[in-house]
Amino acid sequence: MRWPFSFGKHSTAASWKEKLAALNSISEFYPTPLSVARQMLELAKTSPRDVVYDLGSGDGRIPILAAQEFGCRAVGIEKDDSLYCHSVGRVAELELENQVSFQRLNFFEADFRPATVVTLYLLGAVNEQLQPRLGSHLRSGARVVSLDFPVAGWNPEDVRQVRSVNEVEYTLYLYRRCPPRPPVEHPERPAAKDADQAATIQNHSCGRNA
Repeated sequence: MRWPFSFGKHSTAASWKEKLAALNSISEFYPTPLSVARQMLELAKTSPRDVVYDLGSGDGRIPILAAQEFGCRAVGIEKDDSLYCHSVGRVAELELENQVSFQRLNFFEADFRPATVVTLYLLGAVNEQLQPRLGSHLRSGARVVSLDFPVAGWNPEDVRQVRSVNEVEYTLYLYRRCPPRPPVEHPERPAAKDADQAATIQNHSCGRNA
């Protein structure tokens, strides 16, 4: 795997390769290939107007890529201390503090309401548990791109097969938060009119029976 970002002006290639090796040894850290991350953001039609949230942001590559190549603001959610600190350090070296930030917490506790684009590379069971929170937080028109694992209960707007630079195949699932359907309005008969009609019918009946 190649390192996706340029080295900082105060770092050396050797030191960053050592840090990358240490990050890769962390349990359950599976970095998204940079070429695939780019295709995820392209599928969501990410623009400078967007706010990208990456859940389980790892070494911070997707939020940094979103800022560098798509010109938007981005937030990474990462609970692992080492990965979080690494990401914050990279942002500082690249001088992207005004565009990229990271939150050190469990994404089941995160507030997704500012997001217009959300990227996921999580197991299907995790996506299923996240679905209600995403559904209640995300605004109308927000897009969710999940890598390899669909979001149970949602119908994808698009499903796309892509390849990394190493020709590894991946599947992208694009979802869009639709606006809530307006309630169906049923015309109601005015209560006063109904009462008048009932009284008239009763009077006529009484007249016939008199």
